[in-house]
Amino acid sequence: MQAKPYNTIPTNFPPAIKLPQFHRIPSPAKIKGPRVISISTPDANDHVSSRTTLNNVDDSVAAFWDYQFLFVSQRSETTEAVTLQVIDGAIPPDFPSGTYYLTGPGLFTDDHGSTVHPLDGHGYLRAFSIDGVNQEVKFMARYVKTEAQVEEHDPETDTWRFTHRGPFSVLKGGQKLGNTKVMKNVANTSVLKWGGRLLCLWEGGDPYEIESGTLDTIGRFGMINRCDLLMDSGSNGGDMWDIAAGLLKPILYGMFKMPPKRLLSHYKVDVKSNRLITASCNAEDMLLPRSNFTFYEHDADFKLLQRQEFGIPDHLMIHDWAFTDTHYILFANRIKLDVIGSMTAVCGLSPMISALTVNPSKSTSPIYLLPRFPDSSSGHRDWRVPVEAPSKMWLLHVGNAYEAKDVDGNLQIQIHACICSYQWFNFQKLFGYDWQKAKLDPSIMNVKEGGDGLLPHLVQVSINLNADGTCQRCNVEPLNQWSKAADFPIINPEFSGNKNRYIYVAGSSGSRQTLSHFPFDMVVKLDLLDNSVHTWTVGARRFVGEPIFVPQGSEEDDGYLLVVEYAVAIQRCYLVILNPKRIGEADAVVARLEIPSQRFLPPLDSIDDFSLFCDWPTGQILPVGGASYLGPMGVNQVDKDAGVAWVLSLPANLIDNVELNNDINLIAKEDWSGIGKEKTKEYVLKCRYIFSG
Repeated sequence: MQAKPYNTIPTNFPPAIKLPQFHRIPSPAKIKGPRVISISTPDANDHVSSRTTLNNVDDSVAAFWDYQFLFVSQRSETTEAVTLQVIDGAIPPDFPSGTYYLTGPGLFTDDHGSTVHPLDGHGYLRAFSIDGVNQEVKFMARYVKTEAQVEEHDPETDTWRFTHRGPFSVLKGGQKLGNTKVMKNVANTSVLKWGGRLLCLWEGGDPYEIESGTLDTIGRFGMINRCDLLMDSGSNGGDMWDIAAGLLKPILYGMFKMPPKRLLSHYKVDVKSNRLITASCNAEDMLLPRSNFTFYEHDADFKLLQRQEFGIPDHLMIHDWAFTDTHYILFANRIKLDVIGSMTAVCGLSPMISALTVNPSKSTSPIYLLPRFPDSSSGHRDWRVPVEAPSKMWLLHVGNAYEAKDVDGNLQIQIHACICSYQWFNFQKLFGYDWQKAKLDPSIMNVKEGGDGLLPHLVQVSINLNADGTCQRCNVEPLNQWSKAADFPIINPEFSGNKNRYIYVAGSSGSRQTLSHFPFDMVVKLDLLDNSVHTWTVGARRFVGEPIFVPQGSEEDDGYLLVVEYAVAIQRCYLVILNPKRIGEADAVVARLEIPSQRFLPPLDSIDDFSLFCDWPTGQILPVGGASYLGPMGVNQVDKDAGVAWVLSLPANLIDNVELNNDINLIAKEDWSGIGKEKTKEYVLKCRYIFSG
């Protein structure tokens, strides 16, 4: 078919197509959707702009449905590379040829009535192989064949039965009481290519190694155990918490099959020394008021160069962290044990994560400065004593950190990061998911009260230490005074650990009343030198994932930004190439490529880590954070007026002659709100992708 510009919808469609099965999220009760204010039926013969407007539809109705269908399960794989169609602009010939790897949860509903939390969805790895010389991009997508994935998926029938609870889920159609399959390693959080290996990481166990050409799963890569065998772990002594840990270990390691150490999914690359830095924590510390973190540094061949363990007398939950030339930096996200939640979790009546809750008891935020090289550290600062930041904050993601020392030996540390409030962060409501109702509520991610300070936003943390290590000053302030909701800060990776001028982030324009903060709909460029802010907005009823920077040139903003665009109103995904120098200008888009419609990618970028990685010939590693999403909620669960309103708000642009399966027939025969069966069926047919899993 002749390529069309991205903002033009064709009126001619292929012949009859068999719809995929509609996979619903079961719910014990109907969800009462918001009522419709006004509905206008679009003319099916019109060419509708993909920049769909909301003029005639209650935004709360459309927003509810946009949020549900943004997070869809992916039941298909692309095992053979397909060439993506360029629909806008052109791939620049100087684009560094390489592969952009992107992973995140891909499946949330099985075929037996169970659902899982977004963070427990099986890892779905995508690869965009970009050839700048020939100006083409090839796309592949495969599930990571973890032990859990192999057990839960039947390749003969292509059906799924969840057997693992996972840390964030309760199975509705599976075993609850006595189900100890908690540590469901789904390899869905980040991607790393280092030392000739391609790895998919998960925050809770060993990464899985992938064959980079075919995306076949090779198997577990014993990264932590391999390191611990090479170096003696030492001992923390014999206090009461060591005794408690000794009692917990047989239960956690044996009954619940937890690994002794949990590898954190965020890693760092020290470009000055070409070192990979990773971190892990002890499994038993999840239930104890102390935390043990181990940091590992590898050379370019994956040879372990050093390993250090730090015991901190506080109960912490660390997701991301920072490093400088001389320090590892941990922001103390403080947690505590929930006794009642622990009992219900062990009994299988609630997710295992309900055993924990945030602990906002301190008015300040401890920051631990851990020495990378203790033998060469200057001063005599006790790293066990944290720097106390003057505001209470929960750290989500770090963009960059660096340090500078003056002639008198005074040290200044700068950290650019995304934080939120303890009041907003809730383990049991991440992404608005209610595990008791299997419901996704966008209002949780878009709170109205309390101001922007509750939500994820960018800050600059400045720490001044004198020559003997005493903290002289620590302050936290909005980065460039930018206070809108934002997350997933990134920089040019060649400046990692060095002073940077620019930082890029996924953010919200706030233009949509109901989804005013999340999902994100723009890419933001902040200039730290002149304090300016420049934005590229994707448009109405479209969202963006987290951006990634591809260096090309000598200046800090020489290169390209990659970001995935999710056009939920027409159920399309695009890979977008942006010119960082032109962010804020009309010609910021260099190229837009359409991902095949049957491959609507699960979105990324939310508050937990969906990672992206580019393996460019320069050898640079581009780690990023974040992603998660949920399967679609059945139309039959929602107020009929609300369902029709959302359908009518979409452009009539997909299919006018399809073969219906039983699920869609039931929906199409409904006489919704007096509109009539034929008119309802017409729009359901033309919006078929809305009702596919």
